[in-house]
Amino acid sequence: MGNDALSADRATLEHVDYRAVQASPEFQKLRRTHRSFVFPVLGACLVWYLAYVLLAVYAHDFMSTRVFGSVNVAMLLGLAQVVTTFAVTMWYVSFANRKLDPDAERIRTEIEDGAFREAGAGDAEGVAR
Repeated sequence: MGNDALSADRATLEHVDYRAVQASPEFQKLRRTHRSFVFPVLGACLVWYLAYVLLAVYAHDFMSTRVFGSVNVAMLLGLAQVVTTFAVTMWYVSFANRKLDPDAERIRTEIEDGAFREAGAGDAEGVAR
């Protein structure tokens, strides 16, 4: 089923010049868009996680402050870590669906249409770009 489709495409993708794909302006834009989202969000998440760890190590009194019942600040911040993970995941999926996937689909279509053939791979012109 899924493997059949992959093997059918494999014959048409054997002679793709992937260096030309990577150097193309469309791919560079896709990579830049991806990185402009991922790196800042990753940095913020790492700071958030590191802050939690540092608070747990060095601010025992603050982290053990009871908020209600047996629930303390450390438990709430730990739960916030989990919630943050799910929120960032949903945010990234939404971003990818809106910004990355359409561009990636265009690049894939160009590759499958033969726009990035290696020189001597079945057409006299070599690379079509």
